[in-house]
Amino acid sequence: MEKEHTHHHEHEAEHCEHCHHEHEHHHHHHEEGENRLPKILIATVLLVAAVIIVKKTNWATWQYLLLYLVPYLIVGWDTLKEAAEGLLHGEALSEDFLMSLATLGALGIGFMPGAETQFPEAVFVMLFFQLGEWFEEKAEGNSRKSIAHLMDIRPDTAHVERKGQLETVRPEEVKPGEIILIQPGEKVPMDGVVLEGHSSLDTVALTGESVPRSIHEGDEILSGCVNQSGVLRVKTTKAFGESTAAKILELVENAAESKSRSESFITRFAKVYTPIVVVLAVLVAVIPSLITGAWATWIYRALLFLVVSCPCALVISVPLTFFGGLGGASKKGILIKGSNFMDKLSKVQTVVFDKTGTLTEGVFEVTAVHPEEIDQQDLLHLAAHVERHSTHPIAMALRNAYPNEADDCSVEGIEETAGQGIVATVNGRKVAVGNSKLMESLGAAWRPCHHQGTLIHVAIDGVYAGHIVISDRIKADAVEGIAALKAAGVTRTVMLTGDQESVAAAVASALKVDEYHAQLLPADKVTQVERLLPQGTLAFVGDGINDAPVLTRADIGIAMGALGSDAAIEAADVVLMDDKPSKIATAVRIARRTIGIARQNIVFAIGIKVLVLVLATLGLATLWMAVFADVGVTVLAVLNAMRTLRSRD
Repeated sequence: MEKEHTHHHEHEAEHCEHCHHEHEHHHHHHEEGENRLPKILIATVLLVAAVIIVKKTNWATWQYLLLYLVPYLIVGWDTLKEAAEGLLHGEALSEDFLMSLATLGALGIGFMPGAETQFPEAVFVMLFFQLGEWFEEKAEGNSRKSIAHLMDIRPDTAHVERKGQLETVRPEEVKPGEIILIQPGEKVPMDGVVLEGHSSLDTVALTGESVPRSIHEGDEILSGCVNQSGVLRVKTTKAFGESTAAKILELVENAAESKSRSESFITRFAKVYTPIVVVLAVLVAVIPSLITGAWATWIYRALLFLVVSCPCALVISVPLTFFGGLGGASKKGILIKGSNFMDKLSKVQTVVFDKTGTLTEGVFEVTAVHPEEIDQQDLLHLAAHVERHSTHPIAMALRNAYPNEADDCSVEGIEETAGQGIVATVNGRKVAVGNSKLMESLGAAWRPCHHQGTLIHVAIDGVYAGHIVISDRIKADAVEGIAALKAAGVTRTVMLTGDQESVAAAVASALKVDEYHAQLLPADKVTQVERLLPQGTLAFVGDGINDAPVLTRADIGIAMGALGSDAAIEAADVVLMDDKPSKIATAVRIARRTIGIARQNIVFAIGIKVLVLVLATLGLATLWMAVFADVGVTVLAVLNAMRTLRSRD
């Protein structure tokens, strides 16, 4: 995957359509990221050379200016260009603009008598800014690598049938509607519908579900899965760029780039900070000058004030902190769509769960068998036979409980009644398997059960033969997941479910959630979330199939293992790649830590700035001192920010 440095090119990206050679255009970004270090090194050498020449010669000021302009422009051209573009787009207060203003100001001061030291100063400040940017790119590259590694779902080739021949091409070259062949062991290159063949799919990369999914003719198939057993012929329905795998990859890239920059604290900070600094600088230049008449001294101090006030350490370290946090989380299989959500995650007070598929596995299993008249094995045996062709999760649970299908019973005349159950003839006896409605329609006297779960009743020739209890397993780490949230300082946990009251009560007490609401329709879930919203930052966790409206409504929507479902990816702010509820607490901890480190950097950087600014205004600071303070702070802040990538968990 080509590593693009999109940070400085948001403006250019907007104008991509003007640029016919879009590919080369991207290539150019790529180059520039790579070029930064050589430029820095060349400029450093030239700067040292210039300082030596100045010491040894006695030229006119403007000649020295030209001498220093060479390294200045080598290293600062991109920044100046960005600042100019920013101004054209009405974004006057960007980091690039601040840097340009301060350094050009320093070059300007250099013309005042005895202030030639300002020239190397300007170059030095710019050099350092670029070094910081390079630092940031390296760190960003590392976390992007860890993200790319996590998302190893990108297929490399597709086999297309064209004119009766199989051609192997890049997935981008396949058009929707073409027919592709997928061999066992290959990644599914794009979304489509199976025309012929049946197989099982390994969907781990997309959903974190280790259970393979079986797939037959007429089923939809998602890119990013791995075909395990049979050869499949698939008619593609979406172009590669639109397919599930591509969407997820794009999502990861975007989280890493746009949000962590544009919506981070810094942008808001610069909007307030810059005008204040500029106004203060003007006041420092004008007021004392009017009183004392020493214009040169005070203009010098004002510009010095501007140079010092450039929030270099902040501008570099804070986005980097967020980026590191995003990368650290992604290594743990937690995709956070941007730093603004990082902020909210760190403040979460209420966590609302959708039960099925989130706290429970959505996989049913037989938990009790209560026969009457016949023994347990017979009851299971009959039920499993009747349900042998049904695709319902409950039928699968019955079949799993009695896996021996190969016996020589005859099963015929299978009739299914929706919402009730199935009736079939097994070895000449009419066996009915279903819910209480089915029993009532047959006149069989069913009885309730004290066990939690879904009851499956069985009647033989209209006589009640007992029931089987099937329940949805609670996820292995759901209990510790809820406990971990409490430990992380979340004040309320709430469970919402469409299930019956009795089932909900049992799960809620097993998990120790603070409150639960049962028998809800999707719209009721939204209502519940809206009721809880005023009580602090609220995160909603769902598996995303029908939770999109609720995910959007909550302060933070967390989709769990939801990568099969487009709607959830779009609607959620945080996507957990696998299905572990304990990951939510991990996400909250990572967010708190990231925000904590960002805060340390902000306080540290601003504290030292204010100190130097006061000294500068009093005339006690020289620019070199100011820059070394700035440089030192930046390095420390960047090193501090790098801690976020190493997630101690």
